[in-house]
Amino acid sequence: MPGHRLDPIDRKILAELQADGRMTNVELAKRVGISAPPCLRRVRTLEDAGYIRGYHADVDSRELGFEVQVFAMVGLVSQAEADLSAFEERCRNWPLVRECHMLNGEVDFILKCVAPDLSTFQTFLTEDLTSAPNVASVKTSLVIRGAKDTPGVPFEVLEERLSRDA
Repeated sequence: MPGHRLDPIDRKILAELQADGRMTNVELAKRVGISAPPCLRRVRTLEDAGYIRGYHADVDSRELGFEVQVFAMVGLVSQAEADLSAFEERCRNWPLVRECHMLNGEVDFILKCVAPDLSTFQTFLTEDLTSAPNVASVKTSLVIRGAKDTPGVPFEVLEERLSRDA
């Protein structure tokens, strides 16, 4: 982030908020070892700089009736920047697509999709995804179960590396 270098307290703030974004500023300040006013200023600076993009509830999709989770590997006919951007924009507008990542290698994009049932996903697959302009191929894999779904980044790995380099 231009003009702002993360120090150990900033990294602690980010790690704590990543683990629990609902804690009060007073609790956060206590956990990172500073008083509340400078802690709040640091959080605002981290938000303004784009390190913190938002705060979200971690909802259980299956409990909410979204029983189907699918990864779709998409190959495009053209990888021209305008075509890549157009596909990304389509993905942003499809509610079932929860994540969209451009890849290198055999496929151009991997999409993480959720749906209440297989029929709903199949309709999306045939009416929207495979028939979208520039889509050459779609391979799907149905998630049987998830073993790990940890958001954010592993701050402990960064801290370990920084302490080794110091």
